[in-house]
Amino acid sequence: MMSGPVLLFDSGVGGLSVVSALRQHYPRLPMCYACDNAWLPYGLRDDVTLSKRIVAVCKAAVDACQASVLVVACNTASTLALEGLRQTLDIPVVGTVPAIKPAARSSLTRHIGLLATTATVNRPYTQALINSFASDCIVTKVAADALVTQAELWLSGVPLDEQGVQQALSPLWQATQHTPALDTVVLGCTHFPLLKPMLVSLSPKPLIWVDSGDAIARRVGQVAPNRMNATPDGRCFTTAPAAQLTIGLSRYGFQPPQLLTVSDTGR
Repeated sequence: MMSGPVLLFDSGVGGLSVVSALRQHYPRLPMCYACDNAWLPYGLRDDVTLSKRIVAVCKAAVDACQASVLVVACNTASTLALEGLRQTLDIPVVGTVPAIKPAARSSLTRHIGLLATTATVNRPYTQALINSFASDCIVTKVAADALVTQAELWLSGVPLDEQGVQQALSPLWQATQHTPALDTVVLGCTHFPLLKPMLVSLSPKPLIWVDSGDAIARRVGQVAPNRMNATPDGRCFTTAPAAQLTIGLSRYGFQPPQLLTVSDTGR
């Protein structure tokens, strides 16, 4: 038991930001990566169909790499499918939650921003987190789905569209001019930390940027303590051809992606 690698799953390349956090904490942790790029972006699918799809893809990927832990490095997938995954798989499953709690702790002005996808911004679970951990804060919610595409293209070697990024972030920048001024931003999609250097450079004033990577790393350390110095792995699986991602994935220590066979999920 617990002899295989840690498997990270996302709809696209966003989970690589969690890979970075895990490597900072555990440099020799063996990891595999799987993304459901055939169904990207997930926000276009209905919840019932998407939940079944996530379980099917994750099960296929767990079987392919004989994983000992599954990290669902995607907010949308976590909200929809954690229960189904835990019922289906006999390994620990670690989910992703927007870092509302640490952001509220960090904010001095009590005005925080939530930068996420439309699905995450609008889901009741997100408001429940705000009610529980940031009830004394002003929370400016910004849906920035375009940044997901930017991150995917960037990893494929396409230069970032700075003008497009600025447009997506304009509500956030406006909130830094309010009273009280926004001082902390939750990166509520795992794609967004990949773009953090650009976000920092474009910000009109210094901000605190918070994501879920460290919290996920700590949880993995709790459920897989005996895997921290095992033999590295590095296999990668996609559900559609993704040769354009090979160079980008290699920067995170992964081999060229292999095509994953997934049972029919009613596509």
